[in-house]
Amino acid sequence: MAVESLVSGQRNTCQIPLAPERVSARVPMWLAARSTIGGAVIWEAVFGVVTWLEVIQFAKEYPTAADRARLVAMMGTNIGITALFGPSPDIDTPAGYAATHAVGVLGIIGAVWGLLAATRALRGEEDSGRWEVLLAGATTPRRAAAAALAGLGIAWLTLWAVTAAIYAATGRYHDARFSVATALFAAAATAAAAAVFLAVGALCSQLASTRRQTAALAGAVFGMAYLVRVIAYSSTSLRWLRWATPLGWVDETHPFIRSHWPPLLAIAATVTVLVVATIAVAGARHLNTGILPGRDTAPAHTRLLTGTTGLAYRLERGTVLGWGVGLAVGGFIVGLIAKGSADIWANQTGGLFVAIAHARGGAVYLGVSFTIIAFLIAMTAAGQVNATREEEATGRIDHLLARPVARTPWLAQRFVVSVTVLAGLGTTAGVFVWAGTAVTNAGLSFGTLLAAGINVIPVGILVLGIGTLAHGLLPRFAGFVTYTVVAWSFLLEIIGASLGLNHWLLDLSVLHHVSRAPAEAVTWNTGAVLTAVGIAAAAAGAYAFSRRDLQDS
Repeated sequence: MAVESLVSGQRNTCQIPLAPERVSARVPMWLAARSTIGGAVIWEAVFGVVTWLEVIQFAKEYPTAADRARLVAMMGTNIGITALFGPSPDIDTPAGYAATHAVGVLGIIGAVWGLLAATRALRGEEDSGRWEVLLAGATTPRRAAAAALAGLGIAWLTLWAVTAAIYAATGRYHDARFSVATALFAAAATAAAAAVFLAVGALCSQLASTRRQTAALAGAVFGMAYLVRVIAYSSTSLRWLRWATPLGWVDETHPFIRSHWPPLLAIAATVTVLVVATIAVAGARHLNTGILPGRDTAPAHTRLLTGTTGLAYRLERGTVLGWGVGLAVGGFIVGLIAKGSADIWANQTGGLFVAIAHARGGAVYLGVSFTIIAFLIAMTAAGQVNATREEEATGRIDHLLARPVARTPWLAQRFVVSVTVLAGLGTTAGVFVWAGTAVTNAGLSFGTLLAAGINVIPVGILVLGIGTLAHGLLPRFAGFVTYTVVAWSFLLEIIGASLGLNHWLLDLSVLHHVSRAPAEAVTWNTGAVLTAVGIAAAAAGAYAFSRRDLQDS
């Protein structure tokens, strides 16, 4: 039978030789899995490789018993780091060192990924109108929601499986030596927060009436869970509060060390309850509505809608606001713990972080932090490329080009808007890192950290240019190419720093060309070259875009 707009979501017709009931049941599962597995693959590679490198680098960074004792003393007495990243049991061992980062850092990243993936796969698909077509067939809202949740489950299992495989390989390293069963458990613990907040995002998608409201509600839940965790570890008398948040339960699993199962069982039960509630609520509401009231009578906001440039700003406002808030909060936290973290690395002369930062001593922390900020700016640029491609893939650009709007100016305006966004985000990160250091009197000037924030902007412009070129030449693969460039660069930066790879190979990473400010002086000439290359690539992409046919998804 011919099913239109279910698999692709657009104008293509896909011949599917299945009964209507089976088609309707499988399509939302396929859509959800397809939209989330790509991100899962990227993050599972990051999770596994980062943990592997931390294990093999532990002996190099802390070779003597005195070094490890100093690490325990610093981590144990630094309330700020404990509050933000959780406890650090057995951190003087390779397994304990890896566990601290796997649960405290990677678990939080996984939770954010889970929220974004679930809201996009459920409420995002409904807001786009694709669920309306789906529910016109032989299915029900509850069955469709259950199928979409199954697709998210497939993505999570992919995240867990590849992470577990890399952990198992890590366990063969002579300084770690843990079993395959330990690796499987550690992967489950690392991905546990992602499972919880996939389910939270799915339920919020049914409670809220718009994607923006869904994102705000899910973000508030995550923020409260993280805040309770911070409060719990800010004082020994408040440690009992860790049982009031799923993030605290994850801390209690102790992966690589003791493999404590009961918290994982509690997490599994919570996910089950949230999934059942999501399916139940899906059948208790009407399409394009939510249980919570929406703003049906909100006044029209026409500010900025004076042309295609203003429209581009309006379309990206929500995404930009989310990235801006995230970088502001993250930058402020980075600044808050800069002074204490500098003490931890004060005596380090080698190891992974020293190699990444291109510095020694206390400067290592901020050098690594701004490298991560550069990675996030590059991810934002990749998202901007994907959004530009979506304008074409969904057919919305047709409405603009039917008016007196030419292709090349339209793409140029989108590029300018994206560059402005990247500039604002880089500046925001630098300013808020300085604000955090000012609170703790870390002794870093405003100009130094502002320059460090501006320094990462050219990376985003280069990624944006590469993505625009891919959009012009291979539109259907633009997002894949751009995200692959960013993921490759990040992994190559970590692996290269650890293994001392040849500089010709490291030069293939867009992150490798950025000065590690404020750990070292900003090289403005390099930034100018990266910007020029990005603009040139974008110009070539615009030319290719003007010479080809429009292509939907």
